[in-house]
Formats: sequence, C-alpha cells, structure tokens
Amino acid sequence: MSSVRSYFFRALSKAVSLRMNALGSVSRLRRFSERISRPLRLPRRTVTHLLTIRGVSAEWILPGSVSSQPVILYLHGGGWVLGWYQSHRVLSAHIGKASQSRVLAVNYRLAPENPFPAALEDCLAAYHWIVNENVAPDRIVIAGDSAGGNLTLAMLMVLRDAGDPLPAAAVCISPMTDLACTGETFHANRDALLTAEFAASMARYYRGERDPCLPLISPHYGDMRGLPPLLIQAGEYEILLSDAQRIADKARSAGVHVTLTVWPKMWHVWHVNTPWLPEAKQAVDTIGSFIRKHTERAGRRNDGDAV
Repeated sequence: MSSVRSYFFRALSKAVSLRMNALGSVSRLRRFSERISRPLRLPRRTVTHLLTIRGVSAEWILPGSVSSQPVILYLHGGGWVLGWYQSHRVLSAHIGKASQSRVLAVNYRLAPENPFPAALEDCLAAYHWIVNENVAPDRIVIAGDSAGGNLTLAMLMVLRDAGDPLPAAAVCISPMTDLACTGETFHANRDALLTAEFAASMARYYRGERDPCLPLISPHYGDMRGLPPLLIQAGEYEILLSDAQRIADKARSAGVHVTLTVWPKMWHVWHVNTPWLPEAKQAVDTIGSFIRKHTERAGRRNDGDAV
C-alpha cells in the first residue's frame, strides 16, 4: 500500500514534469532544474569537496561517519543533458550514508554540446582515477540513475572488453537502456515525472546521428556476460519499467547475478524524495544494504591478506 506522502510527491512530480515539458530549450531546462533543486539540503555531517579529474569536474561527498573505503562512483541522471544539481548531490549523499561509503560524483560533459561518447569517456576516466588512487576495484561500486544507469551498464561492458578490473557491483536506478524506445511500457505507462516525448528527445540529443541500437548507447543490445552483480530498481508506473525488466532478464540469461526490484505505484527516480517519502528512503536503504554486502565481503578478504 502506498504511503500517504506518495500522493503529494506524485502530484509534485507531475507539476515539475508539466513545467519541464513546456520549457522547450535546453538552456531553460537547465536553469529550471538547477533552481528547483537549490533549496534541498545534504544530510547532517556530510562533507563535500570539489576536484578535477583529467579536465572533468567531480565532487567527493563524504558521510560524516564513513571510513576511507569503499567508494561509490555515482553517475547522475538528467537525460545526458541536465547537470549535476543539488537534487542528485542529496540523493548520492543519502546513498553514501546508507552504505557507509564515500561517493565520487562525476560532472560529465553534457549533450547536445557533447554527444556520445563524451559522457562515457569522462565516467571511465573517473573510474580509472579511483583505481590509480589505490582503491581496490572490489571496493568500488558504480551507481547511477536514469541516464546514469545507462552509463553504468555501458561502463561495465567497456571495462570487461578491455580486460580491466571490474567493480564489486553496480546499481541502476530507473535506467534507460534502450534509446530506440521499443519497450512495451515506454508508451503504455503514465509516469508522473518522465514522459515518453521528453525521454526520446533527450536520447536524440545524446546519440546525435549514431544508431540508437549501438550497445554502448543502448545496453539493451549489448552482451551482459561477465558483469558483476547488479541491483536494478524501477517503479511500477514509470515508462522505463520495460527497460529495467528486459536488461535484468538479459543479464540473468548471461549468468549475471541480478536483483530487480519493482516498487509498487512508484515513478521515475522517486529516490530523489529521500528522506521525506517513505518509499524513497526504503529504496535507498536497500541500495545501501546491497553495496555493504558486496564491498564488506571484499574488505574482509583484504583484511585477511594483511594479517
């Protein structure tokens, strides 16, 4: 049964969606998204600091009680077009707090000014930087929402194909995995936040003139073999539900350990309403448990090796 608060946040999401769909230009969308998320506050005792990784801005987000490891490489959503706003800073901070992890967020280059593969290249550079900072790959988790979930899966395929060490696990929140937009729910569902028209336009900005069925643009068409454990979360009402379900099925068929959770009556990335929406907090807590499970196991191995 949905919480009472979910009705308020669903209505709020619909209002935001209507406004965003009416804005038209990318510059106006960016200004609006930055403005509405500005009042949000990070959890208490969160420490942040900015850095630059190979010319790309990034930010450490550190829960107050966290130790030096593990690390979550967080890839924000926003249709590859909208940037690293306060809403995503707050969400990633709550995930870091729930998992007792440091978060490194990448403010990757945005479309349409920088279409595929710019964002993917920036995210890969950040991962290699973390590894070069002497963080063991099995103490790293890659996580992302929406477009960031897409980038998460694309990153894993690139790392695997290059023979690079893979992270301990990955988390995909409401991922868009098929930029050809062939999923059954893409047009059938009525998402409170994300419309099919808006998602398709963002996808066109990102892919430019490239084939939407290229695996690194649409992981749905890629090879999932050999990927680390995946946690995929999606809302029952969101248009990208089919994207989440189909990529989970494909990964399972390839032998990947997949946990897919479909949250009743939720919409696209409802997690951004943490901590006020109970369903959002529960989803974030589930992510935290998943990350702790897969990184603590590696930490115990490393401690044993050091004895």
